[in-house]
Amino acid sequence: MLTWWIELYCGLQYVNHMELNYKKFGQGEPLLILHGLFGTLDNWQTLAKKFAEHYTVFIIDQRNHGKSPHLPDFDYPTLAEDLCSFMEDNWIYKANILGHSMGGKTVMQFALEYPDMVDKMIVVDIAPKGYAGGHDLIFEALFSLDLNTLENRKTADEILSAKIPEFGVRQFLLKNLTKDKETGKYRWKMNLPVIFEHYQNILAPIEGEFVNIPGLFIKGERSEYISDDTDFKELFPDASLHTIREAGHWVHADQPQELLQRVLDFLQNE
Repeated sequence: MLTWWIELYCGLQYVNHMELNYKKFGQGEPLLILHGLFGTLDNWQTLAKKFAEHYTVFIIDQRNHGKSPHLPDFDYPTLAEDLCSFMEDNWIYKANILGHSMGGKTVMQFALEYPDMVDKMIVVDIAPKGYAGGHDLIFEALFSLDLNTLENRKTADEILSAKIPEFGVRQFLLKNLTKDKETGKYRWKMNLPVIFEHYQNILAPIEGEFVNIPGLFIKGERSEYISDDTDFKELFPDASLHTIREAGHWVHADQPQELLQRVLDFLQNE
C-alpha cells in the first residue's frame, strides 16, 4: 500500500518506471549524489566513500549517462521523476541530496516538486537560472569521433585535442568511451544524440514556487556559474552560499577535502 502511494506521489506509471544505475556505501541517514553533464557516478566515488563514514551514500547515474537507461525524454522534470522513482525503489522516503552542475539543477527541480522528500539539499556550482551554453566545441569534438573505425583511446584523445586543448577535460569526457564486448568496437556510455538534441533543456532555468528547505550552494571561486546568493534566494530563501577558494566548476576535483568538510559541517551542524 505504501509503495503504491509513493508511485502515485511521484506521478509515475509502471510503463515509465525508471531503474537508475547506482552504487551504495556506508550506513546511516541517506545521502544521494548526482553528477553533472557528461558525467557518471564514478566522478563522485572517492568523495562518496568519505561521506560513507557518516551516511548511507548513493551515487547515481542519471538517465542517458553511465549505465542508466537511454531514453528519448531529457529535461529536469523528467530527471526529478527519475529521482523520485529511485527513492521509491530503495525505500527512501526522505534524504539529503547533493548535485553538481546538471545534477544540481535536478536536485533543485526535485526539491520544488517533492519538498517533503528532501531533508537538506546541497547544490555545487550551479544556480536555478538559465545559461547561454558553452559546450558547442565539446559536442563538435565528440561527434567528430568515428566510433566504427576508432582503434584505441590514444587516437580518440588526439582527435579530441584538435577542439579541446585541456587534457583534464578530454580525460573526463573519455571516461564515457567503452569497448563493446560483442562487436569489439567503441561506443559511448552516454546517450550523446539525445543529450545533444535536448541540450537547451539542460540550459533552461528551474521554475516553481519557493520552498523552505535548508540548502547550501557551493561556488568555485574561479567559476562564474553562480554570481551571488540573489541567484537562488527567490526559490530557496533558506539556502546559503559558500565559496571554495582555488576551485573552478569541478569543485569536487579541485578542492575535494574542503568540499567534503563544508558539506559535513552543513549536514551535521546547521
